[in-house]
Formats: sequence, structure tokens, C-alpha cells
Amino acid sequence: METTEKDVKALLAKLPQLKQEIQKVIVGQDVILDELLVAFLAGGHCLLEGVPGLAKTLIVKTISQALHLSFRRIQFTPDLMPTDIVGTEILEEDHITGKRFFKFNKGPLFANIILADEINRTPPKTQSALLEAMQEFEVTYGGQTYPLDKPFFILATQNPIEQAGTYPLPEAQLDRFLLLIKIGYPTEQEEVEVLSRTTGTKMAKVTPVVTAEEILQVQALVRQVNISDDLIKYVSKFIRATRPDTTTVSYVKDWVRWGAGPRAGQALILTAKARAILKGRYTVLMEDLQAMAPAVLRHRILLNFKAEAENITSDMVTSVLIKEITRENTL
Repeated sequence: METTEKDVKALLAKLPQLKQEIQKVIVGQDVILDELLVAFLAGGHCLLEGVPGLAKTLIVKTISQALHLSFRRIQFTPDLMPTDIVGTEILEEDHITGKRFFKFNKGPLFANIILADEINRTPPKTQSALLEAMQEFEVTYGGQTYPLDKPFFILATQNPIEQAGTYPLPEAQLDRFLLLIKIGYPTEQEEVEVLSRTTGTKMAKVTPVVTAEEILQVQALVRQVNISDDLIKYVSKFIRATRPDTTTVSYVKDWVRWGAGPRAGQALILTAKARAILKGRYTVLMEDLQAMAPAVLRHRILLNFKAEAENITSDMVTSVLIKEITRENTL
């Protein structure tokens, strides 16, 4: 374990440098960058939601430049087909024997980081092509299974305000995203800096600082981070409290149509472990769980009509649950 901890400390020393490289291009967004780094260390996919012009695509592209990883961008459109993502078979000829054969031509999904830009603009048939890749890290075509490169991350973006020509993501696919990260407007000071940086002739150059092997190494270690039995019970109680049929919180019965499933508990524990690693700890604390809960549950709690009419958000439900379940645990 001493060797492992030594290796991890060497890698942890690179993480601040990684963030510095990203911030050469990205102004502010500290919380967003931390949540993305947590997702990378936990080995999960992210859905970034924000109005146009908030640098969602730029954030993903810059992160890929700061890592020694292959990157592909897929622009999701209504006419995009599953084969445009996964790949297709093409007919080739052996020039020596003259025999013809089908060869699988890999699509853009075969890369380490996939930017699924405006993912909600493509029909469910194409969206479903991502499900196997997101869960199993492999794709199947013509009865043949092809493993994807590791590490493998899908970072998808969507615009929450534009409904024309969009297709809401199925709940089954939403659940495959480890985190739903919301990107808001910058502060006044940050916006001034953005305008200053992006309207001149000087272009920032991002230098890669972390390799794929190092990411896989720390992903393996994340699962070794200690979490107490009491905190695991807390997570179970917390997730069960999101479900109207098993909750003791009256607000959940009033606002929630469907609560989170067991995958939400797994995501909460894994992201809390990754956050602990980022903070230089090898033990999960309550603050790690509470910090990651909003991004984990944001897309896994389905609100009812009453909640929508009262402008209640899933973040508000999560905030109430944190207070209620923590209070019950301290009684």
C-alpha cells in the first residue's frame, strides 16, 4: 500500500497543474471543473447543461487538450444515424487473392473522450446507440463485440431552454450519466476577463500533463478509498428517502413522482471517494457525500406536476433531504 500511496501522491501533485492548464482557457467555473475532474477519477460520464455561449464545448475540448487522451466530437443532429456514431462495415477486396470481405470501419465513438454536442437534438434511436457504450464500454455490430478504448468518457451537452427540434433523453440513458452538471452565467469580474481574453490576438496554449495510464491508476485507487459502514447506511437512507413510497419526508411525497434508483447510491459513493482523493484524503467524509449529492440526483429525481407548478427543482428537493436525513441521523 505504501507504493500505491506514493504513486498516488505523485499523481495528486499533477492535478493542480492540470486545473491550471485548463484555466489558461476557461475563466472561473471552479466548481464545474472540480465536478468534471471527480467524474474522470470515478470513471463516469457527464451531462453538461447550460444556455448557449457558456463555453460548454470549450470546457470539454480544453480538458481533452490537458490530458494525453484521444478526443472526438460528434455533433448530434436530427438526421444522425447509429452507424454514424458506432461505425459500419465496408466491402473491401484482398488484392492478392481477389476475395472480397466485409471490414468493420470504427466510428468516432472509438476514442477516449467523446463530446456528444447537443445530444438532445437527435432521435431516441440514435441516442440508444450510446447506451451499451456508456454502460458496458463496448459496442456490438453485426453480432461482433468491439471493446472501446480506456479510459472512456462521454461528455454530453444540451441546451435547456430550446425545445424546438429536440428529443428529451430517456430516463434509462439519463441514469447512465454519473453527473448532471449545470453551467451558469459568469460573475461580472469573470465576464470582463472573458471579454479581455477572447477578443485579442493572444491565444492560450494548453500543455498535456496527465496520461491515460495515470488516470486508470487513480480510477483503480478511487475504489479503494475507505468509507465507513455508517456512511454507507446514510447513503442508502438518503437514496430511499427520494422515493415517495419509502420516504419519511413529507416534501418528497408532495413533489416527487419517481425517486432515484440504486445506481444513484453507487454514483454518490464513487464520486464522494473521488472527491476525497482530490482533497488528498483516503477516507470519505460526510461533506463529500453532501457536496456531490446535487449533481448525482439532479437528473434522477422526477418531479410531479405540483412541483413544476410551484417552480420546485430537484436541487431544492436534494437540499431539503440533506437537512432532514442529517437531522434524523443526529437525533
